[in-house]
Amino acid sequence: MSTEVKVPVLPESVSDATIATWHKKAGDAVKRDENLVDLETDKVVLEVPAPVDGVLKELKFQEGDTVTSQQVIAVIEEGAVAAASAPAPAAAAPAPAPAAAAPQAAAKGAENLSPAGLRVATEEKIDVSKVAGTGRDGRVTKEDLVNYGKGDAPAAAAPAVAPTPGSRPEERVPMTRIRARIAERLMQSKNSIAMLTSFNEVNLAEVTKMRKTLGEQFEKANGVKLGFMSFFVKAAAEALKRHPIINASVDGNDIIYHGYQDISIAVATDKGLVTPVLRDTQNMSFADVEKGIANYAKKAREGKLGLDDLQGGTFTITNGGTFGSLLSTPIVNPPQSAILGMHTIKERAIVENGQVIAAPMMYLAISYDHRIIDGKDAVLFLVDIKNQLENPQRMLLGM
Repeated sequence: MSTEVKVPVLPESVSDATIATWHKKAGDAVKRDENLVDLETDKVVLEVPAPVDGVLKELKFQEGDTVTSQQVIAVIEEGAVAAASAPAPAAAAPAPAPAAAAPQAAAKGAENLSPAGLRVATEEKIDVSKVAGTGRDGRVTKEDLVNYGKGDAPAAAAPAVAPTPGSRPEERVPMTRIRARIAERLMQSKNSIAMLTSFNEVNLAEVTKMRKTLGEQFEKANGVKLGFMSFFVKAAAEALKRHPIINASVDGNDIIYHGYQDISIAVATDKGLVTPVLRDTQNMSFADVEKGIANYAKKAREGKLGLDDLQGGTFTITNGGTFGSLLSTPIVNPPQSAILGMHTIKERAIVENGQVIAAPMMYLAISYDHRIIDGKDAVLFLVDIKNQLENPQRMLLGM
């Protein structure tokens, strides 16, 4: 009996997807729930599992092809046995050593691989140390491994050979769909929003003291560390209640006020920046926020973020300080009207009660849509965030 493998139902905001990587070829045996293919949309990479056990009878599309929702992309012969499975024992018997060595080879240099990348390295018996990484800080991504396995990665061997003195090498690489979508959204923001940025600074001494005093107890009670992000998320949620225009969005000639605070958290991945959404943050505890952020970070590293994770959001927080940014002007994520930028924490000399002291200071930035948000509203919102973080007990009291 033949079973069709279909593209998952895509949301209305995603019209199609691209076949990124086939993990099986025609004639291969497959098991139920085993990942057959990665589909890349302009937001996330989707894994399509096998619906049944059997043999992959036919691939209807090749890598790079564009497919749409519910389109048949492959056919599985249910219950069949792969033709290559019969002679396999005889072929494998004389050489058990290489088979045993495969995981070891794949594991070499694979400490920073995502689970998906590690799977590709193991299945294809790739020595990761020989693959040039194109990810952040030179990390090897799943795509690097797939291209290396197909022999489509000339750049992989290049680092091993010193460039000729005076040479000016270039390489043209097409944008991934996700990167292209990010570029489109940024240009949409630039061209459709009257964007302005205001700045302030915050003394994080009290937050730092609270984390040091209560951090260990918090982790024991909740199973997650108490980070800085939960303070910023909770401060933003409280400030958004008091300054609803910051939480609003523009729809034509209408302003939509949202009676809830769904805060998008910017997360950097090998494929680009994504913004999963913490929903109803006004009802979340510090532990809920930290667990939500940790879960999204894990899913982002493993390429497991779903479309539902990225939909919506009424306000965004981005933390350039993770990478050492001292100051920046973040770009608003339409249809949202504002974004809060965090930056690196630096010990700086400040004057407090007439005395010069050293304090952990951070510059804050809020970029906003000046069409509906006046400078006064943006500045007061930023001051509200500052006051809460410098007196964190106010957050607990809803002040």
